[in-house]
Amino acid sequence: MSVDIREQGLEKPVAVAEYLFRRLHEVGIRSVHGVPGDFNLVALDYIFKAGLRWVGSVNELNAAYAADGYARTKGISALVTTFGVGELSAINGVAGAFSEHVPVVHIVGCPSTVSQRNGMLLHHTLGNGDFNVFANMSSQISCDVAKLNKPAEIAGQIDHALRECWIHSRPVYVMLPTDMAEKKIEGARLDAPIDLTEPPNEGEREDYVVDVVLKYLHAAKSPVILVDACAVRHRVLGEVHDLLEKTQLPVFVTPMGKGAINESHANYGGVYAGTGSQPDVAERVESADLVLSIGALKSDFNTAGFSYRTSQLKTIDFHSDHCTVRYSEYPGVAMRGVLRKVVERVDLARLSRAPSPDVRNEVARNRDESDTVTQAWFWPRVGEYLRERDILVTETGTANFGIWETKFPPGVTGVTQILWGSIGWSVGAAQGAALAAQDAAAGGAEDRRTVLFVGDGSFQLTAQEVSTMIRHRLKITIFLIYNEGYTIERFIHGMEAEYNDISRWQYTEVPTVFGASDAQVRKFVVKTKGELEKLLTDKEFNDAGRLQFVELWMPKEDAPRALKITAEVAARNNAKMSD
Repeated sequence: MSVDIREQGLEKPVAVAEYLFRRLHEVGIRSVHGVPGDFNLVALDYIFKAGLRWVGSVNELNAAYAADGYARTKGISALVTTFGVGELSAINGVAGAFSEHVPVVHIVGCPSTVSQRNGMLLHHTLGNGDFNVFANMSSQISCDVAKLNKPAEIAGQIDHALRECWIHSRPVYVMLPTDMAEKKIEGARLDAPIDLTEPPNEGEREDYVVDVVLKYLHAAKSPVILVDACAVRHRVLGEVHDLLEKTQLPVFVTPMGKGAINESHANYGGVYAGTGSQPDVAERVESADLVLSIGALKSDFNTAGFSYRTSQLKTIDFHSDHCTVRYSEYPGVAMRGVLRKVVERVDLARLSRAPSPDVRNEVARNRDESDTVTQAWFWPRVGEYLRERDILVTETGTANFGIWETKFPPGVTGVTQILWGSIGWSVGAAQGAALAAQDAAAGGAEDRRTVLFVGDGSFQLTAQEVSTMIRHRLKITIFLIYNEGYTIERFIHGMEAEYNDISRWQYTEVPTVFGASDAQVRKFVVKTKGELEKLLTDKEFNDAGRLQFVELWMPKEDAPRALKITAEVAARNNAKMSD
């Protein structure tokens, strides 16, 4: 048996695949999503040796959605696909993770380096000898691309990719050839963990920005804090809460920022989304003479059709790679260091504070005389059903807009995809989020419920992922909103159009079709407020000891207030642009 001379000098030889998966374990991943294929099979053998669990989704797109949900709940995730056909099936889900700043390590098993050099006509290729075409596609939705072709460089490439994934909170693409999976590299590097600390700001520049921020903050008469998605994704919620506790300023969240702030805090004022806000919220934020905007992603749906009525002259923006004070931008000055020093140096004696709007779940106010479950009544009622530390997953559509009206208990994690908005995403994401909670509980963390709200149209795109939930005994409570089709599309255009209709499924039979026994799943069809009240107050249902599937009937032409407003604004904007 020949021995590679390059391996003789290794202090602790380890296979490339084992090195990669041990690094994944080190950064906090415990379960790996994906679909097996002939170009990744050898590598998959090393997952278990690294102390990881193989999930095995039913298709690559669902696996990518699940990896997204896992990362949002646990901090980072991993996805394994095969070259070409597998990775392209996943690319929509990975693009969504890139769009929404979610760190996913996408590992693609690919043909051997010899096959690539010789341009061989292999299956899963375009038949033109180009083995880089798919990596080039993924480079546009990845913050790093690592092609593991040279053993001497592989360990450094892996470490660099994982650091980039964590620091930038975006996907990375790792291309693993079949003949590299078992090549030996230096395992001694594993004795030192990857440095995941963010590079500090240059001190003098950071201090200057802090001084400018404090100048405007101390001068303001009615400042507010507005927290958005990137405060969550880039892990500055500790600094945000320190700022809130010290200053006691009114604090608001955007739709993408739901769950970022303890909504039971006395200074929490609600969800701000321009004209989609409750009137008292809009008045308070838009009348502020200074908005401390943290981690903003001002997309159309996050702003109710770009309907903010705040001035940049009265705004300070904090981002992961720069800060902007009014119209002055400070590139390379990241928000974490600035926020920490603002908390340290703010002079409370010079700070003005105004009260926040009162936020509550307005169940009684939205209850009409009918026994029909309306969107206006339902979402505040959800707020009373939720428990502390629940994981709440909402689908693109009515759920993403309805949840604006739900006041969360402390510690609830909101999982939404408002910017990318791929319908069906939530089913896979709920599987990933529940699995992350299960992994965390295995490590000693407190058990958490995972609750999914998904429309019937969206569910039909990714229903197969219920099979994975059953396989891994995930205790997810699924509320399927049965309202006969694509409601969000109806309100944008085509209320009665046939293309917004879908086939009627027997939804509660889906878990049974996928192999769930009566002991594994509870199934309900709910058509009235009375039936829903009975269910939401049932102890066994609230304890969620197994998979639960609720088919919840709602009117076809009903939608949350915020969705109606956003659709109207979008229609007006489209009309203006077409003139």
